[in-house]
Amino acid sequence: MAPRSDCAIAATLNVLGDRWSLLIVRDLMFRGTLRYGDLAASAEGIPTNTLADRLRKLEDAGILDKQAYTDRPLRYEYTLTDRGRALGPVLDAIATWGVTYIPGTRRLGP
Repeated sequence: MAPRSDCAIAATLNVLGDRWSLLIVRDLMFRGTLRYGDLAASAEGIPTNTLADRLRKLEDAGILDKQAYTDRPLRYEYTLTDRGRALGPVLDAIATWGVTYIPGTRRLGP
């Protein structure tokens, strides 16, 4: 998808700027390869139709890969690509900001 603007922030938000995408990246970053059910069980309660849509968009953006682990029924597991892992400092900065400025929040992950 071509960006609507040449602004790097605007273009990045087109890929990652919804309520769920960075939470999916967070789970894959900290927990490694996950299956659909693992991601659906996240504490934030992502609706399954939204999860399927975001996984497709993140795959299209080159942020995650999917690999079939069974053919009948066809099921996938998901892992971050190098591009996805490069979001680590972004997640760290967001978590640092949240812990600093939003009372009652905590840093998750390793």
